[in-house]
Amino acid sequence: MARLAIYIDGGYFEQISRQLGVRVHFAKFVDEILNIVTDRTSGTLDLLRTYYYDSLPYQGDPATQEESERFARKRSFFQVLRRIERFQVREGRLALRGYDQSGRPMFQQKRVDLMLGLDFALLSSKRQITHAVLIAGDSDFIPAVEVAKQEGIAVWLFHGPGRTSERRSTHAEELWVAADVRFELTREFLSRSAM
Repeated sequence: MARLAIYIDGGYFEQISRQLGVRVHFAKFVDEILNIVTDRTSGTLDLLRTYYYDSLPYQGDPATQEESERFARKRSFFQVLRRIERFQVREGRLALRGYDQSGRPMFQQKRVDLMLGLDFALLSSKRQITHAVLIAGDSDFIPAVEVAKQEGIAVWLFHGPGRTSERRSTHAEELWVAADVRFELTREFLSRSAM
C-alpha cells in the first residue's frame, strides 16, 4: 500500500502564509495535500502522519509582556496542531545569536532542521512510506531527500511562490532541483483550507 508522510518546516510555511495573506486550518490543509498527491499517483494513498517542525519564541528572564503573549499564542497554536489526527509537532529551540545594528536581538532556530532531516531519512530508510511531501526551502534537506530517493520514495516539494532565479535563493533552487515532483503553494491553493 502506498503511504505518505508530510514534513512541514513551520518557519518556512509561516513566511509563505504571511506573504500570501492566508492562514490555513491545518487539518484541511493536510487533506488538500493528500488530494493533490493521490490525484497524481496510481492507486490509493494512506497518510501515515504529518510532522510540523518549529520553535517556541524567545522569552527573556524576566520575560516582557509582549514576549509572554507571543510565547503563549505559539504554545496554544502547537496544542491545536497536536489535536489533529496523525499530526505531530516537533519542537526545536531558539538560541540568541547576538544583536543587530539597532540593538534588537537576533535568534536562530536550533535542532529543527536536523530533526526534520533525520525523521525524513529514517522513515524513508525503514520503508515506512512510499511518498514524502516536504514543505521547506532550505538546501540542508538535500541529503535527506537523496536518501529517500535512493530508497525509492517519491519526494514531493511543496514550495512558496516565485520560481524565477531573481526571486529564489540558490539554496531553494538546489532543493527544487533535488525533488521528484514540485508543487507551488499559491494563494488559491492555500485559500481552499483557509480558516
